Amino acid sequence: MNEIKQAINDCENLKDLEQFRLSLFGKKGLFAKEFVKMKSLPNEKKRDFAQKLNADKEFFLNLLNDKKMILESIAIEEEMRDESVDVTLFNSTPTSGALHPVMATMDKIIEYFLSMNFSIQEGPLVEDDFHNFEALNLPKYHPARDMQDTFYFKDSMLLRTHTSPVQIRTMLESEPPIRIISPGAVFRRDYDLTHTPMFHQIEGLVVDKDGVVSFANLKYILEDFLKYMFGDVKVRFRPSFFPFTEPSAEVDISCIFCKGEGCRVCSQTGWLEILGSGVVDPNVFKAVGYEGVSGYAFGLGIERVAMLLHKIPDLRSLFEGDLRLLEQFR
Repeated sequence: MNEIKQAINDCENLKDLEQFRLSLFGKKGLFAKEFVKMKSLPNEKKRDFAQKLNADKEFFLNLLNDKKMILESIAIEEEMRDESVDVTLFNSTPTSGALHPVMATMDKIIEYFLSMNFSIQEGPLVEDDFHNFEALNLPKYHPARDMQDTFYFKDSMLLRTHTSPVQIRTMLESEPPIRIISPGAVFRRDYDLTHTPMFHQIEGLVVDKDGVVSFANLKYILEDFLKYMFGDVKVRFRPSFFPFTEPSAEVDISCIFCKGEGCRVCSQTGWLEILGSGVVDPNVFKAVGYEGVSGYAFGLGIERVAMLLHKIPDLRSLFEGDLRLLEQFR
């Protein structure tokens, strides 16, 4: 008895304790051998012998459990001590955070237009059909309304597909002159190297009395803005079609990678598409109750600009939170 008690006390870790437990209570352990001896005892002694063995077994099981609790507590303390971190230690390598490249690009764009006397307007992410489509001269049959492009809710509400609804809300609430930009998140059902379900846009709107605002004003502001963003680049306007502007134009810049000579990025054309623009369609003004006015509008994707500025090949990497990428923008 005393030898067994001492052996239990001498166990220094859980592994040694488990091995000793098996030597007592395993299939080939001490108590298994003792119970085998009952077969050779007279019947009148078997009962007393079994009672004593069971009592001893229970006694040592309790000792083992008590010792196990002590060793487990010691093991936990050692593990916590090994994994502890001294928060008072001085780190000689200072680190600092930084704006996400998308937000930094958005801030740079906003700074330009604020300097040009534009104001910032924001609107809800969840829109209704009128503000997102109807008022922007997008009839029911227009392809942009396709369920593959837009996230619809059951109550006919939707996640806005552009920030143009902010322009509609501003015109409904204000009288000309209007000179605004509307930055924010937008949503479309698309996902590949150059598209994500959520991305950011900045759209601009200028409205004034008829004859005050023209396409020439739009051309000047966009050329100046693109040179502010990308340096000494060429800018060209290509005829295009948007339901909410007429005439409409796609705006390209000379490829910043090959300087217009042609490369893989620009598909050997020497040009990169950067934004859409145009003179506001009269039907848009009619929808908001404006008369005797003219204006222009433009819109661009923030991620598109960020990818070009920082030479990021995959749009999706901007949203993955990979520190190997983000730490480059400190």
